[in-house]
Amino acid sequence: MNYKHCLLAGLTVVSVLAVLLLGPMAQPLVFHRFAGAGKVLGVPNGANVLSNILLLVVGFVGLVSVGRGAGRRGVAMLYGVLFLGVALTGVGSAWYHLRPDNGRLVWDRMPMTIVFMALLSVVVAEFISRRLGVVLLVPLVVVGVGSVWLWHFTEEWGFGDLRLYYWVQFYPMVMIPVILGLYGSGRKGMVRPLVWVVIWYAVAKVLEWKDWEVYRGIGVSGHTLKHIAAGVSAGYFVVLFRRGQGVK
Repeated sequence: MNYKHCLLAGLTVVSVLAVLLLGPMAQPLVFHRFAGAGKVLGVPNGANVLSNILLLVVGFVGLVSVGRGAGRRGVAMLYGVLFLGVALTGVGSAWYHLRPDNGRLVWDRMPMTIVFMALLSVVVAEFISRRLGVVLLVPLVVVGVGSVWLWHFTEEWGFGDLRLYYWVQFYPMVMIPVILGLYGSGRKGMVRPLVWVVIWYAVAKVLEWKDWEVYRGIGVSGHTLKHIAAGVSAGYFVVLFRRGQGVK
C-alpha cells in the first residue's frame, strides 16, 4: 500500500471516528417548513416539487448516454447506477415536497445516498482502480441506503440519529477533491467536470441553508434554487461520462 492509499484510508478512519464522537442527531421538525410553499399550476408546494424536473432530465439523459456508450462495462455499470440514482432523486424529492414529513423524507434521502456513493465509486474507478471502484459500489450503496433507514428507525424509537447519513452525504464531497489532488495529474479533462460537481453541490447546500433568506430577498425560495443547482451539479456527471468515453 503506497502513501496515497494510506492517506485515503487514514482520512476515512478519522472521518468515521469524528462522526462517532458526535452525539445522536435527531431530525428537527422545523426542517419541513420551506419557504414559498404555495401552489404552482395547482401543485401543492409547487416550486419545490416542479424544480425537480431537471434532476429527472439529467438522470434520463445519463441513462441514455450509458446505454449508447461502448466498452468499459464495469465503469458503465457504475455510471448507470449513478444516473438511476439521480432520476430517482428527482422522483423522491418531488414526492416528499408534495407533503413534507419524516415518512416521505425517507424516499427523498434514500436515492440521494445512491448518488453520493455511486459517484464516489465512479471517481475511484476513473482515477485509482477500475476494479476497486466496481468492488466498492455495493458496500458503499448499502451503507448509504442503510444510513437513511437507521435514521428512520431511530426516529421511530424516539432517539433519531442522523450521524451516519450526514457522513454519507459529506464524506464523498470531501474525498473527491483529495482523490483529484492525489491522482488527477494528466487527466485534466476529467478533473474539470468533477470540480464543477463539487462547486455546484456546495452552492446547493448554501441555498438549502439560506432557504428563507433567499426567498425574502428575491421571491424564490432557496430550496427551489437548491434543486436547480443540484441538477446542474448532476449534469456534470454526463460530461464526466462522455470524457471517460473519449467524447469531448
